[in-house]
Amino acid sequence: MPIVVNLDVMLARRKIRGKELATEVGISEQNLSLLRTGKVKGVRFSTLERICEVLQCQPGDILEYQPEDNSG
Repeated sequence: MPIVVNLDVMLARRKIRGKELATEVGISEQNLSLLRTGKVKGVRFSTLERICEVLQCQPGDILEYQPEDNSG
């Protein structure tokens, strides 16, 4: 998938554990884990907004577009 989730990078930079972020954002640790691994089909803007508030970052710090290599 061309959308890469860099949430683990931001958690490490901010020295925040996933459990703490989940609590602050108001989502379950399981849903946060699915988001961290990129196994979700979408994320609500309200959830993304809360994540950015807690981590003091921009959505682009968390989500990245990497085109698939179709040259093979």
